[in-house]
Amino acid sequence: MSVINWFEDRRKFGGLIGAFLEEATRSSTPSERDRRVNVNANKGLWARCDNCGNMLHVKFSKQNRSVCEERGYHLSMSSMERIELSIDPNTWIPLDEDTSAKDVLSFSDEDSHENRIILSQEKTGLADAVQTGIGDPNGTLIAPGVMDFHFMGGSMGSVVGEKITRLIEYATQRLLPPVLIRASGGARMQEGTLSSMQMAKISSVLQLHQVQKKLLYISVPTYPTTGGVTASFGMLGDIIIAESKAYIAFAGKRVIEQTLRQKIPDGFQAAESSFDNGLLDLIIPRNLPKGVLSEIFEPHLLVPYNKN
Repeated sequence: MSVINWFEDRRKFGGLIGAFLEEATRSSTPSERDRRVNVNANKGLWARCDNCGNMLHVKFSKQNRSVCEERGYHLSMSSMERIELSIDPNTWIPLDEDTSAKDVLSFSDEDSHENRIILSQEKTGLADAVQTGIGDPNGTLIAPGVMDFHFMGGSMGSVVGEKITRLIEYATQRLLPPVLIRASGGARMQEGTLSSMQMAKISSVLQLHQVQKKLLYISVPTYPTTGGVTASFGMLGDIIIAESKAYIAFAGKRVIEQTLRQKIPDGFQAAESSFDNGLLDLIIPRNLPKGVLSEIFEPHLLVPYNKN
């Protein structure tokens, strides 16, 4: 074979590989690609850490509570996985689990809001981006609300706001402490002003629960907690407990830098920075929430507030 023929064969072979990769990429929808790299994916053996880029074996990652072995970053988890970490087995009783959103604005960009909801429901098995209910961590009854980032980025729409509001009202009536575990990109833009209204609605029932009834509310920001969730009920907790290295912010680093025309230091929006600046009360590893919650609730429930 001549040198010219050898280069020609190499060119043809490379072209075939390029065409194959291009077709494979084109045929993959965004949701399919997300599932391949997601730590919680059902298929695939490997996933990539969103923070350090380290390759993680999916099976071992789940056994390690979705914590990166390289740097200790806490990766996103499903809401049911968090519920299993936070309360005793077989004590979870869901509330309003069939409440689902409607596309009242007929919003559409690359896809309609209605289709996005249906796809997220099929992907997660949830009606919307939060699960609410009651359960026992070490025998103490609480009212957890757990957001799921895998459902449209954990975005807060009308259903999320309504379910959290009902949960807090339920907890107030029964003198229970609500525990809101957050993983959200903020308000759901596809619902416009309706999503922004949830910030005020949840904050108002928390005011009744905390100020008027003198009851405890615990907020747990996880990776990631941003936008309208941070700006409302996310930072109103009597006690705020975060996971290690959780990303907690209102706006992203790039937006802040472009607005203020100042360089933001690395780690500025990590949980450790928020703790150093007094925004958090406690940072705990992912495998300790049940024990920490029960220790906090025990003295609170033994000595209930009595105005008279």
